[in-house]
Amino acid sequence: MEDRRWNLDALYTGYESDAYKKDVQRLSATVAELSAFADALSHENEAATLKKILESLNGYFELARKLESYVGLRASVDITDPVTKAEMTRNDKIMTGLAKASAKFDHYIASVADLEALISGDPYIAEHAFFLREIKENSRYKKSDEVEEVISRLGLTGSNAWGELQAHLTSTLEVSYRGETITLSQVRNLAYSNDPEVRKDAYEAELKAYDKIKDSSAFSLNSIKGCVNDLCELRGYESPLQMTLLQSRMQKETLDAMFGAIRKYLPRFRAYMRRKAEVLGHKNGLPWYDMFALLGTSKQEYTVEESRALLVEQFSTFSRDLTAMIERAYDEAWIDFTPRKGKAGGAFCANLPFLDQSRILTNFDGSLSDCVTLAHELGHAYHGQQIAGHKPLNTDYTMPVAETASTFNETVIMQAAMRAASSKEERLMLVESALSDLNQVVVDIYSRYLFESEVFERRNSAFLFPKDLEDIMLRAQKQAYGDGLDPEYLHPCMWVCKGHYYGAGLNFYNFPYAFGALFARGLYARYLSEGEAFVPKYRELLKATTVSTVEEVAKMAGIDITKESFWEQSLEVVSGMIDEFFELTK
Repeated sequence: MEDRRWNLDALYTGYESDAYKKDVQRLSATVAELSAFADALSHENEAATLKKILESLNGYFELARKLESYVGLRASVDITDPVTKAEMTRNDKIMTGLAKASAKFDHYIASVADLEALISGDPYIAEHAFFLREIKENSRYKKSDEVEEVISRLGLTGSNAWGELQAHLTSTLEVSYRGETITLSQVRNLAYSNDPEVRKDAYEAELKAYDKIKDSSAFSLNSIKGCVNDLCELRGYESPLQMTLLQSRMQKETLDAMFGAIRKYLPRFRAYMRRKAEVLGHKNGLPWYDMFALLGTSKQEYTVEESRALLVEQFSTFSRDLTAMIERAYDEAWIDFTPRKGKAGGAFCANLPFLDQSRILTNFDGSLSDCVTLAHELGHAYHGQQIAGHKPLNTDYTMPVAETASTFNETVIMQAAMRAASSKEERLMLVESALSDLNQVVVDIYSRYLFESEVFERRNSAFLFPKDLEDIMLRAQKQAYGDGLDPEYLHPCMWVCKGHYYGAGLNFYNFPYAFGALFARGLYARYLSEGEAFVPKYRELLKATTVSTVEEVAKMAGIDITKESFWEQSLEVVSGMIDEFFELTK
């Protein structure tokens, strides 16, 4: 397949460019200026001081994110590059120098006598109202300026370094497959092969390859989860989950409602898996290696340009500004398509709101699933477009709503493709492909949530060796998948390859996918009932995600996500698809 890579020149043309060198110097100078400013904070004129804090931080974050994005993007496509590693280490060290000043700014904001009066008295301050109120509300979990600085500095050589080790191990892992040496991304992509023997051999080769890195990965995971447990205790959080929910601007009531509804519908997903197993000739449930096997005769493969044509055609029925952005993404080389050694596995989108652009990494291999992945990541890019008008301090959305636009995109493209299906076999392929994806973001995500919950709990009192982690993973998969999967062919090493477990500042990065999948389907139902009138509301909703709680965002669409009934409505639509799958596979 054609090797299509992204172009990062809109950020910098290289580490040796004058623009990059000047910005690194400017970053150091800015950190020094902000540190001096933080040391001289006074309550004498709080309005002027608060405004200067906001203006200074906005300038800093735009600069820091530009540098961080460039280095991070280069690292993601060549994890072994020593120059990039050196640049990342140097820049990270500069940025951690702001930790003490940042803590002082937070403490100052929290100590302002009448914050609401300052918000109502100045338009610029008012524009940051949500940001300021959130800092004041979360101030009880902050430690002293000195302690915050130590925590930030230790993260570089502690939890962050362990996460980088996992990324290095998985991106450079050599897998022996049928006498050839291939990458982990390549062998995992073979799960979508039309050949059942290829799928099984790839699954076995993948599991065997993990033996090389599972010990190191276990040490990484233990170190990160142990660090998070310690920080939660130090800061006064009840648990890592409570900390994550606060960071997600999401109520526990919402999470409980979603998982309560999911548990009610797990039998329907298990029925789907058992029927798929029967179609593929299995008698004891679906083996893991056939989870992504495509059914139906329309097994079309797509070139990069064909994927573009598909996406533009399908999204043209929804919104012209979205299709225009997709065309920009292809024309301006926002996307790094093909897998190669040293490149990170999976897919992600990095929003660059200061450029009104994004960059997308994917490991495209030509399948319909790869096209759906592109649609998913382009949804993130579309979300980034809606928040580009915010000030830099107002451009962070939380994990749950982060998956809203991406999953909405998936729904749009799959529904459009189903409507256009010209035969029963093509319809079967599309319905089953959609159910396969939903099975991942609902059932597999539930298993990942169970796994991470137990890891956090047990890590408080014990080190978890690879065998322990495999045991936890298998029990979590059995609890979630039930008799839908063949118990002899599960995936005990899913904890090794999923980078979502290895971010100390991003815990429980699992339930947002289920949230996004089901919330997006609720929004899609509104789109179907309201038509074009829904699109402007949708844009405003996405724009509000950075300055609202998830419950407030949902209310903008007339949805109460704290009730199981909403989640059940979305799952009932999925149940209807499972009924159709049974009919199509008679």
